[in-house]
Amino acid sequence: MRKYPVVALIYDFDGTLSPGNMQEFGFIQAIGKDAKEFWQESDNIALGQDASNILSYMKLMFDEARNSGIKLRREDFRKFGAAVELFPGVVEWFGLINAYGKSKGVRIEHYINSSGLAEMIEGTSIAKEFKRIFACSFLYNKEGEAEWPGVAVDYTAKTQFLFKINKGILSVRDNKKVNESQMEENKRIPFPHMIYFGDGETDVPCMKIVKMFGGNSIAVYNPNIPRKKNMARRLLRQQRVNFITPANYTKESRTYEVVCSIIDKIKIDFDLAKLSKFK
Repeated sequence: MRKYPVVALIYDFDGTLSPGNMQEFGFIQAIGKDAKEFWQESDNIALGQDASNILSYMKLMFDEARNSGIKLRREDFRKFGAAVELFPGVVEWFGLINAYGKSKGVRIEHYINSSGLAEMIEGTSIAKEFKRIFACSFLYNKEGEAEWPGVAVDYTAKTQFLFKINKGILSVRDNKKVNESQMEENKRIPFPHMIYFGDGETDVPCMKIVKMFGGNSIAVYNPNIPRKKNMARRLLRQQRVNFITPANYTKESRTYEVVCSIIDKIKIDFDLAKLSKFK
């Protein structure tokens, strides 16, 4: 048995750590559109061809950038990512929680599980905090320019990354090890040691899986948008999540209080399990 528990904090990005879709903080303006117009066009592509909403927005980004003379290289995506706004306390959050975990003898790891773009998240000020960013991404040609979607992560595809985190697999491409049978005690991060953060219906499958297998799911909501709070309340009422909290990550926030309490419980359960094995 491990000497200490490893706890995975797994976050959606748009609406969870950031108050909007990441494309709305520079990219959409650069192609001369507004957010409503861009997302309506993306939805029309998906609806008109019965296609994936994720692949549709990626294609629209590619086409609109090309029409506007914007090259989409990794560094260009990261520049757009640097402008993405974050909810209060997010920048300091990771240090706070890491320190709290350390004080309790718990190792904390942070992961992103998002339908947004990995390349843009990599440009944010918090990118270095994550052990792995699981998100959509492009393939690049010899000139380093995006030419085709490489990874598309919709709401059901997100669930596979929970099982990869569970088994300690960091490769997006791997589809063999993740499906291999493994004894529960050999899994790197058990589901009861997972805390999942999401803001809406696209996170429901992940929230339900984490909660069902003994972990904790938290629905965060933008307190300035009543429908977001109503959605969070509905998820709690339907028992799809364990907790709801405003999208505030400061030390004084309910989010911090809830997560610290979960960490306390994980450590107590871990210590009790060790005591139960005494012979």
